[in-house]
Amino acid sequence: MSARNIGFIGSGNMARSIVLGLLAKGHDPARISTADIDTVKVERLVREHGVNAASNEQIAQNCDLIVLAVKPRSMASACASLQPALAGRAPVFVSVVAGVTLARIEALLGSGLALVRCMPNTPALIGAGAAGLYANRHTSPEQKRGIEELMNSVGICAWCERESDIDSITALSGSGPAYFFLFMEALQNAAQRLGLEQSLAERLTSQTALGAAELARASEHGLAELRAQVTSPGGTTEAALARFEQGGFRDLVDGAVAAAAERARELARENG
Repeated sequence: MSARNIGFIGSGNMARSIVLGLLAKGHDPARISTADIDTVKVERLVREHGVNAASNEQIAQNCDLIVLAVKPRSMASACASLQPALAGRAPVFVSVVAGVTLARIEALLGSGLALVRCMPNTPALIGAGAAGLYANRHTSPEQKRGIEELMNSVGICAWCERESDIDSITALSGSGPAYFFLFMEALQNAAQRLGLEQSLAERLTSQTALGAAELARASEHGLAELRAQVTSPGGTTEAALARFEQGGFRDLVDGAVAAAAERARELARENG
């Protein structure tokens, strides 16, 4: 990966997080190029991190790996600007654009290219992302390893067996941070209603969420066992969990995640 020229079509938060992850892993900023219709975003990356400002055409001509990080509505125009410069070249493309299938990207760029769909999430901004990956048949094992290295620079990643799994990952980890933020917000507000000062409730809520996540990741036990370890019979945790169950908490989560997955499928249909 360190020997590759990497280009970003789009320089928003997700592209920026991957750029910063690459730099943190020692990638040469001179080998990173970025383009965006919003020149302020490009100028900031250039000024703060020494990467190259480039046009879409220059990225298509010079980069070995190209990350598509535009809005879904801009995908067709972005690919149209790249396509003429791809004659005789075969860079690897990674799309982090939600709701745009590999078949649609291939129709826009041309056949025979190595294409990978990636569903990252916003914790990639702090190197704690979780991404799902799906590659087309033209992507070699070596190219897949390079994509893994790219996404592992901002968290963890895993390959899907079917492209449709990307919709499920969108509903789980793509949208998932917002679910946790909502729960944390509700938990913090509940603590404040019990009389805790806002700053204290906020600090303890964030640390409790962080501690639970780190414990779940480090423990050899599953989530159900970890929950049981906190729940003493007749105790405070049992009282709280009983109220969650009475309120249909699990069914609510099932319905919410299913709604997100269905919306991901709808977006794919809307984007051709």
